[in-house]
Amino acid sequence: MTWIAIAKKDFRDAVQSRALWALVSVFVVLSIVSTFAYVQVPEMFGEPAGATLAGLVFFTVGLTGLFVPLAAIVVCYKSLAGEREIGSIKLLLSLPTNRLNVFAGKVVGRAGVLVFGLGVGLIVGLGFGSVLLGELDLLATLVFVLVTLSFAAIYAGVMVGLSATTGSTSRATTLALGFFVVFELFWDVIPMAILYIVEGFRLPSTVPDWIFLLGQVSPSSAYFSTIVALLPELAETAGAAPAQVGVGVEVTPPEPNPFYLSSEVGIVILGLWLIVPFLIGYYRFKTADL
Repeated sequence: MTWIAIAKKDFRDAVQSRALWALVSVFVVLSIVSTFAYVQVPEMFGEPAGATLAGLVFFTVGLTGLFVPLAAIVVCYKSLAGEREIGSIKLLLSLPTNRLNVFAGKVVGRAGVLVFGLGVGLIVGLGFGSVLLGELDLLATLVFVLVTLSFAAIYAGVMVGLSATTGSTSRATTLALGFFVVFELFWDVIPMAILYIVEGFRLPSTVPDWIFLLGQVSPSSAYFSTIVALLPELAETAGAAPAQVGVGVEVTPPEPNPFYLSSEVGIVILGLWLIVPFLIGYYRFKTADL
């Protein structure tokens, strides 16, 4: 049984579940409502000069940067931990397959579920926004959608990798939520906390170079930076730039900026989030006593 067959079965089972269609419905409604609000009342979202397609794209980046991690937790946290807990993983492995096929199939299957649900919502939301705005940059929109779907697939891989490290759904839930809290909710604070400790429990007057790189480690930060790097004209129009870490200190990056201080570093970090959790998750699954 190949990983493709396992991925197809996993995706087919999800398509028949109410959870997937609930996910699609929630994001479609969220996209329509938020897009309508952004276009009709741009002042609420920091666009006093009026809504633009560039602004809509980066407004949607913020929306998906929060929605994707939460959706990935819901879709993926039980992917392997649940099967190990109820014992069905033994039945699956009794077929002519191996653990690599099972793990890869689960990653691809759950990524497909997340990409499908997010893709429908993006198409509806951006299409609706383009109609309201009366403008459409097809190439830029396509790039944005592809990067966003890639981000969703990467997050699915992260969550399946976490699920593969345990045979308990309660521990899998704890790991998934802990990852979200650390890397999505508190990551803006953590680099400054590290700097505070490194500097002898005080904050320096200027932020060193490496703090900017550390600030991009969060998957959603890397995703945002990737969009800025690939769509520089839209980013300039929307006034978007990768978040710079600084709490009560002067932020003065050096000139000229090295590569790791540019938005392109987000592409590299997203690539690492694709590879590293897959390798760690597979290693833990391969060595686990099922």
